Amino acid sequence: MDFGQRKPAQAPAPASATPAGAADVIKDATTASFVKDVIEASKTVPVIVDFWAPWCGPCKQLTPIIEKVVMAQGGKVRLVKINIDEHPAIAGQLRVQSIPTVYAFRDGRPIDGFQGAQPESAVKEFVQRLVGEDAAADLEAALEEAGKVLEAGDVQSAAEIYAAIIQEDTAHIGALAGLAKCYLKSGDIARAEQTIAMVPPDKQASPPASSVLAAIDLAKRGQDSGNTSELQAKIAANPADHQARIDLAVALAASGDNAGAVDQLLESFRRDRNWNEQAARKQLVQFFDAWGSKDAATLEGRRRLSSLMFS
Repeated sequence: MDFGQRKPAQAPAPASATPAGAADVIKDATTASFVKDVIEASKTVPVIVDFWAPWCGPCKQLTPIIEKVVMAQGGKVRLVKINIDEHPAIAGQLRVQSIPTVYAFRDGRPIDGFQGAQPESAVKEFVQRLVGEDAAADLEAALEEAGKVLEAGDVQSAAEIYAAIIQEDTAHIGALAGLAKCYLKSGDIARAEQTIAMVPPDKQASPPASSVLAAIDLAKRGQDSGNTSELQAKIAANPADHQARIDLAVALAASGDNAGAVDQLLESFRRDRNWNEQAARKQLVQFFDAWGSKDAATLEGRRRLSSLMFS
């Protein structure tokens, strides 16, 4: 960042002086302000603490580099500088043996650090690692929130959260899978396919992606499975019509009646578990993959299937 050209007669600023325009991103702290400036602040954004002294030559080299790198992050990380001559207590508590010493704080505790002067490339790597870990944690928290919102039935809000995550990470498997699920919930199979196709080919077999692919396949089959009333009439006329039961299960699952779908397949399995190479069991497994391991119908279906298999 350009802070303007110095006048010829202006004395150079000391290495520890906070750059103009840094606001709360860079500040000098005291023993009294350490809790507020570092411990509390690090609960919302990572904070780097630079222990220095006016007589320390390496400090004069390192501090301006850290300031430059931190300012370039645009507020994603903060820098707090502590003069150990004026405020030795904190340095003693953190067992600072030599300076410059740098610690990174997150959630009120030190998580990383280094000693001695470092080149700008090393400082950038240190800061980017800190910011990157924080950003990844934020994305995972957003992903979890989107899942809860979708489970509560607010498809639109969930889709907006997933889309925001994808803006930050275009190949985020969980967010792409979640957004594809939102399209499926709204009946837009084509958009769901387009979205899940954005997952890299080598990640298509990952659980989130494979679950959506299974759900897409079921949605397509549900469109072609026939009228539920007609299928129910076939079963009433011939309870041993396994194909009709499987078709009805697919149609029920496509309409959102997961429990009803499980009932039909379990009945088919109970009547003849080996029919068409255990087609009923295989269809159940595909349902479980599509619905996810936490779905109520999955949990109940697995329990009842195990009971039948080992009875």
